[in-house]
Amino acid sequence: MRIKGSLVLGGIVSELISKIYDKILEADKVLEEIIHRTPLDKSRTFSQMVKGEVYLKLENLQKTGSFKVRGAYYKIHKLPDDDKKKGVVAASAGNHAQGVAYAASMAGVHAKIVMPIFAPIAKILATRGYNAEVVLYGTTFDEALSKALEISQVEKRTFIHAFDDEDVIAGQGTIGLEILRSLPNPDIVVVPIGGGGLISGISIAIRKKLGNSVKIIGVQTEAFPGALEAVKGIKVEAKPWATIADGIAVKKPGKITTKIIGELVDDIITVNDDEISRAIFLLLERGKTLAEGAGAVSLAGLL
Repeated sequence: MRIKGSLVLGGIVSELISKIYDKILEADKVLEEIIHRTPLDKSRTFSQMVKGEVYLKLENLQKTGSFKVRGAYYKIHKLPDDDKKKGVVAASAGNHAQGVAYAASMAGVHAKIVMPIFAPIAKILATRGYNAEVVLYGTTFDEALSKALEISQVEKRTFIHAFDDEDVIAGQGTIGLEILRSLPNPDIVVVPIGGGGLISGISIAIRKKLGNSVKIIGVQTEAFPGALEAVKGIKVEAKPWATIADGIAVKKPGKITTKIIGELVDDIITVNDDEISRAIFLLLERGKTLAEGAGAVSLAGLL
């Protein structure tokens, strides 16, 4: 149950959210010497376009070029020493791959990453550059995920999920704490949704501080509206099944993230590739900021 200006939850979801919030506070300390505290940049151009103050959280300036290193490092940091010796495995189209690879290298842990065959070559090379072993398998994230789970069982490696893991969600949630340090009372926070780890973590961090005085809006590519379908029960029949926003090309959110999104996120909208492409162009031309499709969907949704 939600009440304006405060947050009143019940049962298992309340316990889950409180548990993850405690982990977010711990992760914030663990990541202090590991990540960049990325800037929250006010955009004059986009503020004028939407007739409101618009701030961009520049996680494209993060190590590995994405927020994924936050959750990956915190997850690996929490592993027992015996599990660290056996190594880790993950599945990703690119950003989580680089995050896990970098985090594992920082922790002295061997990483094996399963990537779909369509993964951008730049991300494959970057992942290998962080000393991870890359396995190319399948044409979708879900196929790569199945292979990674198989490797986890056979080789006894710890599987690092891209989004449906409490520690991973907590690591991503540190972004929410950073937003509030720079902007204590935002009215609306707009977040991309793929599997839901990012918006889950940010929502917990912000709701715990501000309750329902802030609106949290999720944005998906219309090619992969899994969270919209799972949370709102809206079945989208006609899907392109291809998108410029490959970083959020996930068929459905996780079990944990679906619960959190359903409780804490006010609305979910979708954008098409033309709108995403326009946002990428405007970010580059007017904001002098380079973002991939998955990173530009929030601005696309706002515009």
